[in-house]
Amino acid sequence: MRVIYEPKGKAFEYSPLALNLYRGCAHACKYCYSPSVLRMSREAFAATPQPRKDILKNLEKDARELGRDPRPVLMCFTSDPYQPVEEKHCITRRAIEIMGEAGVRMAVLTKGGPLAARDFDLMQKYDVAFGTTLLFLSDTRRLQWEPNAASILGRVEAIREAHRLGIRTWVSVEPVIYPDEALQVLDLLEPWVDIWKVGKLNHDPKREKELDWRGFLTQVLAALSCRKAEYYIKDDLWAFADAGMRSVPRSRGVQIWQPQQTG
Repeated sequence: MRVIYEPKGKAFEYSPLALNLYRGCAHACKYCYSPSVLRMSREAFAATPQPRKDILKNLEKDARELGRDPRPVLMCFTSDPYQPVEEKHCITRRAIEIMGEAGVRMAVLTKGGPLAARDFDLMQKYDVAFGTTLLFLSDTRRLQWEPNAASILGRVEAIREAHRLGIRTWVSVEPVIYPDEALQVLDLLEPWVDIWKVGKLNHDPKREKELDWRGFLTQVLAALSCRKAEYYIKDDLWAFADAGMRSVPRSRGVQIWQPQQTG
C-alpha cells in the first residue's frame, strides 16, 4: 500500500507529495475539512486518533522507491503529525528518520508547538522545513476554533526556536477567519519566518461573504512584498486580485510544482 501520495486540488498548492501518519486528529479544529473527506463525524474524528495501520512498514518501502526525488513530502494534510498521541507513539519521529535516511525531502505542518520541538534535532539533521498554522494572536479565538491545539504562545516559541537552530521555517495563514488578526500574525512573526503561505476561508459561505477578500489581499501583498521572506498566495485568495494587484507577484521564492502526467 502506497502511503506517500500526490494530493489533489487546493492541497497540491501546498505540497506536491504528502503523507498522513494518523487517522483522526484530537485538535478538533472547527474549520477542518478532513472529517468530511474521510466520511466521519467531527466528534468521531477527534475522539480516538490512532496511527494508520502498518504506516511505518509501508513508508519504508515508499521512501526507498522515492529516493532523492526533488519533490518534498508534507506531513500531514488530514491529521496533525504532532497531536497529543504522538508523544506516546513517536510515529512522526520515526517517519522523519526513515525518510531522512532514504534522502527524501520533507516538510512538517503542525499546530503541535512544544511537542514538535522535541524533534528539532532530526529536522536539523535531515533539513526538514518546519511549519505551523497560525491564524490568530488571541488564545480566546484559538480555543473557539482550535480547542485542543497548542497555544498561540507555544506555536510562536516553536517557530522562534526552530529559526534559532537554523531550521527553515514557514507559516500557513489559512484559513483566514479574522483578516485583521491574520495581518498581525505577519507582523509578529516576521523576524523568524522564511516562507509565508496565505489562503482564504472556504466551506463557510455565510462568513466568506461577510469578509472583504480584495481588501485583505491588498494588505497582504503590501505586507509581504516589502519584506525579505518568500511567500505564496493561494489560488482561492488570488482570485480576488484586480489588475493593479496582478502587477505584484503572487509568489516569491516558492517553487510552484506541477502535477505529474500519468498514462
